[in-house]
Amino acid sequence: VQLQASGGGLVQAGGSPRLSCVASGRTSSSYVMDWFRQAPGKEREFVAAIRWSGSIANYADSVKGRFTISRDNAKNTVYLQMNSLKPEDTAVYYCATHKGLLLFTLHPDYWGQGTQVTVSS
Repeated sequence: VQLQASGGGLVQAGGSPRLSCVASGRTSSSYVMDWFRQAPGKEREFVAAIRWSGSIANYADSVKGRFTISRDNAKNTVYLQMNSLKPEDTAVYYCATHKGLLLFTLHPDYWGQGTQVTVSS
């Protein structure tokens, strides 16, 4: 499985960028798509997850109500819509995927490259 993330950049506080992650290779509906982030000097943390089937998603408390994860199965693409960005959302954002039913993991099976999101105050 290959994952290609895009959509990062420099954003003002309060902005609403959208990240995209295109999955290719041996993807299947048995995989869950994840977004993680790693801020400078901090450990990588879970942000959100969604299955390829169904609409139920899971979010970290820090982004709940501001971020929305969604997917377009026809395009094999998962999105992370980020609203009301704060400077503390500055991080490298990674898409990832893991096999299973749980909408959470600390150890995805595959990682994409990161995309930097920098929020200016």
